[in-house]
Amino acid sequence: MPHQTTLTERGSFAVARCSCGWTGPARRSRDRARTDAADHQRPAPEPSAAG
Repeated sequence: MPHQTTLTERGSFAVARCSCGWTGPARRSRDRARTDAADHQRPAPEPSAAG
């Protein structure tokens, strides 16, 4: 199921939230809150098989 993120305003702060239950930190910069949401939606890198 794809992650659906939203930006919520709380006073002078913005918080990114996701349908999976993840919540980013409160940010004064709305752009940074949007970046937090975009970073959360990116798939995690595959672990390398080095060794």
